[in-house]
Amino acid sequence: TNKAKLLKVNPASELESPKILKRLPRYLNIEESKQLLEAVNGKNRERDYAILTLFLNCGLRLSELVNINLNRIKDDTLTVIGKGDKERTIYLNNACKKAIDMYRKVRPVEGVKDKKALFLSERKQRISPKTVQYIVKKYIKEAGLDPERYSTHKLRHTAATLMYKHGKVDIRALQRILGHESISTTEIYTHV
Repeated sequence: TNKAKLLKVNPASELESPKILKRLPRYLNIEESKQLLEAVNGKNRERDYAILTLFLNCGLRLSELVNINLNRIKDDTLTVIGKGDKERTIYLNNACKKAIDMYRKVRPVEGVKDKKALFLSERKQRISPKTVQYIVKKYIKEAGLDPERYSTHKLRHTAATLMYKHGKVDIRALQRILGHESISTTEIYTHV
């Protein structure tokens, strides 16, 4: 008989097994979300309030938020361009509609470089992702929350988690709202 060449040592014995458990996404609860919105102040408060409100209610990605164009807001819907250039429609609740209206009343019109952009920077051009991240971190600190733990993406997690926990939104609807290609991505939010 042909004898297999057996190893004396197990070469895999020192390998670490893969971590099976995904870390649950961090998110703000309803109280903390309110604290965050209440922290908004300063000369750009209408803009900043609208930014935070859209993150917390619609679960937008940072890139989707900065790329919102005025002509893509119709009544209570907003069309965004998600990952892979995929368009999706987001339904705006009253909080979002009101926040956008308040901002549009004070949004600069003269000397605007990108006239299509909803959110403008101090220099009257489309707001940059970096500026939005800075704004979010600033209010997270001012709300007495931990800026190390929360970011724009965590606000997306917050929106998704709160919709799932309190909004009676089923997983398929949540997948559509968040623009996830795969349902398994959405499932992380349902282990709350």
